Amino acid sequence: MSRSHRALAGIALAVGACACFAALDTTTKYVSLSVPLLMALWFRYAFQAVATTLVVLPLRGPAVLRTAHPRFQLLRGVLLLTSSLLAFASLMYMPVGEFTAIVMMAPLAITLLAATVLKEHVSPLRWTLVAGGFAGTLVIIRPGGEAFHWASLLPVGLVVTNSWFQVLTSRMARTEDPVTMHLYTGWVGTLMASLALPFVWTSLPSWWLWAGLCFMGAMGAIGHFLLILAYQRAAAATLTPYLYTQIAFAMLGGWLVFSHVPDGWSLLGMAAVAVCGAAGAWLTVRESRVVMEPIEA
Repeated sequence: MSRSHRALAGIALAVGACACFAALDTTTKYVSLSVPLLMALWFRYAFQAVATTLVVLPLRGPAVLRTAHPRFQLLRGVLLLTSSLLAFASLMYMPVGEFTAIVMMAPLAITLLAATVLKEHVSPLRWTLVAGGFAGTLVIIRPGGEAFHWASLLPVGLVVTNSWFQVLTSRMARTEDPVTMHLYTGWVGTLMASLALPFVWTSLPSWWLWAGLCFMGAMGAIGHFLLILAYQRAAAATLTPYLYTQIAFAMLGGWLVFSHVPDGWSLLGMAAVAVCGAAGAWLTVRESRVVMEPIEA
């Protein structure tokens, strides 16, 4: 396969992963109306961990479990579990499209981390993109306005935890197998969520709730596998702008399932976040070789 065909295949796989993650978020919002938050969170991680193990271990053998940084694997799992918890809580109150647009601010937040914590040089262009993305987020949230809800601040916390997750992932990717990281992340989330499971488990009244939980787990697992395949075929700088198709898929899911269409101001803010975020993410991966991942519950 030629380089151009491999790049196109990588882009198609990345867009497919974004569609899976948007479907996961839409289903999460639907299921969370009837299922306890922590129970849904456990099921989402348990399904992914078991499915990944059943696929990976026969293909790669026990060698896939080897890691040079077990503590970082644990930290990465904790960060993603925290992000997922904030995502589940956010989706209980927020439309899927607006939620997705806010959390896609993560690449711009990484710029702030690079400047303030990592002491890296940040160009004026990147600062401009950060300001534009932040302004777009304020337009979506509209603090003090009639549409404002305190839950709109939850995705902001998610942006913080996910930014650290992305930075840690990029550092670990230099020495760790992505499949190994994916495997450990699923099991760390499952085991930690299991601690709360006895206190929140409840019988579900209908089969479609069980089907929804299974679908959530399947979308999470399939989405991550598609993303791994995408990065095996194309460079991160090529794929990153296409990760913002997740906003469009999230808006489509919100319209199909909840008949929700963002108002004009929200659409303007979402467009600002998408443009500034995609450009900022592209610059981030091009300058520092950080491998970005889509945001998902």
